[in-house]
Amino acid sequence: MKIKSFRAVIPKMNFVASPKAFFSSVKEKYPDYRRGEFFKKTSQEAIYIYQIAKNGEINTGIITTVHVKEFISNRIKKHENTLKAKEQQQIDLMLKRKAVVKPILVFYNAEKKINTLIKKCIKTYEKILDITLDDTDEVHRIWEVTDGTDVEKFITLFKNIVSEGYIADGHHRVAADSLMYKRLKEEKSLDNPYEYLMTAFFPSTELQIYDFNRVIDASNNISATKFLVALSKVCDIDILEKPSRPKKKFELCLCIGEEWYKLTWKKEALKKIGKKTVLLDATILNELVLETILDIKDVRADTRIKYVEGVIEIDQFVANCKKNEISFGFLLYPVEIEDLIKVADKKMVMPPKSTWFEPRMKNGLLVQEL
Repeated sequence: MKIKSFRAVIPKMNFVASPKAFFSSVKEKYPDYRRGEFFKKTSQEAIYIYQIAKNGEINTGIITTVHVKEFISNRIKKHENTLKAKEQQQIDLMLKRKAVVKPILVFYNAEKKINTLIKKCIKTYEKILDITLDDTDEVHRIWEVTDGTDVEKFITLFKNIVSEGYIADGHHRVAADSLMYKRLKEEKSLDNPYEYLMTAFFPSTELQIYDFNRVIDASNNISATKFLVALSKVCDIDILEKPSRPKKKFELCLCIGEEWYKLTWKKEALKKIGKKTVLLDATILNELVLETILDIKDVRADTRIKYVEGVIEIDQFVANCKKNEISFGFLLYPVEIEDLIKVADKKMVMPPKSTWFEPRMKNGLLVQEL
């Protein structure tokens, strides 16, 4: 993996009254904040250790830049398709900001030598940022690794032992950067600011995959009774006494009003999907329920679907279900990382909103100026 140190831009935290308000607005307002001197450039090129602490969990990785060819060549693999409209949106934002305000999140197989070097650098270097977010109590810490010997160790280790990676978050930003890189290369531009892209590398052991759930607005579509009858042809349905989450793959939980059901795919229904390399609950739900029963043909565009991240409490999920006259709320079991890797290795893609990765990085904590 070809990585490179860079001079980052970091926020002046003594200028920030509310971290929540500031970091949530950086995506659109970075040029204004930069002109207003809310940010400063670090003194020299570095590789950065990035740590997030939340609810007793501590997750640690590094932030560097990686050559865009690592994405184009599929050494860093994707697992979802991108939309042209969102690619254009990201291009517009990059041109407006002349900066990347959030790293691409990539995971790789944990390597002992890299983990040891990260731990050593945490003990050796001073933190340049130590921020507690006022809305979530998350703590974000960044160390700046500036010594040439340590920087070279990271570069060499990634070159020699990290042969592949997987995008966890940032597919559209990668697509936008790759497109701009190719355009300037075709124009034979001597300066191509899109050649290296700011990326956060976390070992797979430092990330968690949560479920991504669906709430379907069925107000003008089908009654709850008719829906359950149709559903019974593809699922075994059991009544639940209280709100619950599925306990394993191929099991879902369904909320309709005040009623809860456990759904288990019938073997006959699974056979209808065919012999796919990786069989995912989101794929089965899309094909056998949303499309066949509810006539939802395009899960990317249909406004009847609301996607709800699995990190929220179950009562918040219920609240989303109650916003419509009739809603069908599906809780899915989280995608296993082995399945995600299989999908990416086979150059396949998952349905949209199949995974929610934690920890989540914030816009503007570390910025790469183009």
